[in-house]
Amino acid sequence: MISTVIGIYTFYIVVRLYVSVMQIGYINQMKRKAAVLMGEKEYRDAAAYAVAKEKLSMLEGFIEYGLFLAWIGGMVAWLDGAMMSQNETFHTIGAVMGLILINGLVMLPLGWYAKFKIDARFGFNRSSGRQFIKDTLISTLLTIIFGSLVVWGVASIIGSSEHWWVWSFAFIMTVVIAINMFFPTIRALFFDKVTPLEDPELKNSIEELMAKTGFVSSGVFISDASKRDARLNAYFGGLGKSKRVILFDTLIQKLSKSELIAVLGHELGHFAHGDLYKNIAMVGMMLFGMFALFGNVPESLYLEMGVAHSPHIVMMLFILLLPVVSFFIMPLFGLMSRHNEYEADRSGAELGGAEHLVNALKKLVSENKSFPLSHPLYRFFHTTHPPVIERLRALGADIRVETSEGYSDPCPND
Repeated sequence: MISTVIGIYTFYIVVRLYVSVMQIGYINQMKRKAAVLMGEKEYRDAAAYAVAKEKLSMLEGFIEYGLFLAWIGGMVAWLDGAMMSQNETFHTIGAVMGLILINGLVMLPLGWYAKFKIDARFGFNRSSGRQFIKDTLISTLLTIIFGSLVVWGVASIIGSSEHWWVWSFAFIMTVVIAINMFFPTIRALFFDKVTPLEDPELKNSIEELMAKTGFVSSGVFISDASKRDARLNAYFGGLGKSKRVILFDTLIQKLSKSELIAVLGHELGHFAHGDLYKNIAMVGMMLFGMFALFGNVPESLYLEMGVAHSPHIVMMLFILLLPVVSFFIMPLFGLMSRHNEYEADRSGAELGGAEHLVNALKKLVSENKSFPLSHPLYRFFHTTHPPVIERLRALGADIRVETSEGYSDPCPND
């Protein structure tokens, strides 16, 4: 059984690396053609940035594979034995959180390299080493506290019910919903400083926009995200009365008022169409399948690993194999998400004007150095948004892309 599990994970890594290789080759081919949506230099920089990130992703894949083989080949049994506590609860929490923290520690240098080498090279990183350490420590502490509570909850359910996987699924879905509700508050408390929007004209425009879609918010806030990163972003966070509109200060600096209203119109389109709830439902489907699978793992796998069929071992296997399931479910999620993005663009065009949304999307592509083209396989497995070229065309913009046959109207990603 253990050889079957390793074979499945190996297949996942091979597919993942193959997709990355195809993406890198495609970008290197297209960057030599006429620039799209950007100036020539910006276009080449965006291509170089995309390739650098993809190469780092490939390195992460190799390390992830090595970690998996180490865990499945003996480290799970070693960590299980290293937890000497006589208290079963502490044993369970220590083993599961130990796996999470060890993996995080191994991957930490890659996170540092991404921020202080790749992002710094392309002008995104504004964080200091001290800020990086502080953020890492806070994230780790929050992971330990809340992760331990979740592990304790799932372990209690496993130990008390024959159909534990059904109740564990319900518990984790409750956690997912709670995270969506309180994420803006937690982020504001520990990471970004948020302050109420002071521009009365912009605030009134945003509130009028929200009223048109029935979006009730606890306020419109500005995040000081520029102290860490130069990219543009905005999001609507929370559920129910805890909903907030969060605008990155970088977004306000780069977009005109009309463009900003069009972007927020797009985000409100997601709210009007219930996309957040659709996404939660999709996550629920994935988790239900995962729990059903791990609720029926053959006993032979535990025997071959040299461990007992205990709650913490079940959770450790769940964590180790979650990337595989997520990777192969992502195409289904991406298909739904890309459809939702087109619908949200229509709402943005209706609420803020198609011309303004087109201009805003072009600025976002340029400022965030988002290479506008991608290989079909990469889009299939990874992207939640349609190609920006197709989004712009759907909004009425005339965009042409150079191919080996000349200039084409259809997007080469189709």
